[in-house]
Amino acid sequence: MPRVSTDQLAARRQQILDGARACFTRYGYEGATVRLLEQSIGLSRGAIFHHYRDKDALFLALAEQDAERIADVVAEHGLVQVMRDLVADPDGDARSWLGTRLEVARRLRTEPEFRERWQAELAALGAATRARLERQVAAGVVRDDVPVPVLARYLDLVLEGLESHLARGLPVDELDAVLDLVEGAVRRG
Repeated sequence: MPRVSTDQLAARRQQILDGARACFTRYGYEGATVRLLEQSIGLSRGAIFHHYRDKDALFLALAEQDAERIADVVAEHGLVQVMRDLVADPDGDARSWLGTRLEVARRLRTEPEFRERWQAELAALGAATRARLERQVAAGVVRDDVPVPVLARYLDLVLEGLESHLARGLPVDELDAVLDLVEGAVRRG
């Protein structure tokens, strides 16, 4: 039997995650049946679950990957940029984050075991946001009259509200101006 290279293995796992992301975004966790996952990914259940123990492990791997990508954007550009990406990219990668984040939010609310497992991801995103804000305060870009943890919580709440707005399919036509207002609220006057 031929050996599979590390690159081939990584590519196969990414193929599975990309297909699963599309499926979970479209149908939600509960609606994403194994049959729909097979169709979306283009592989058999045996091939999928060879790499991921079960549907839950697959979703967790996907959610963790998306959380890392979001934390990277936050670290580099700030949480408002994540919001702008959600608004500007209605059908692309950023919007797929929305499907994952909404499903994570539902599971945080309804599944205590999931909530416990997800604490590290929540902490990582919070830390990235606070670190970015602290750098911006030190650079004189972000206001220093409000504690960084309060600014971070404010931005997190705005992100959650934006996610709810987008999930309900409400119009996005004035959201750039709203995000300008949010950004202006945290910047130094």
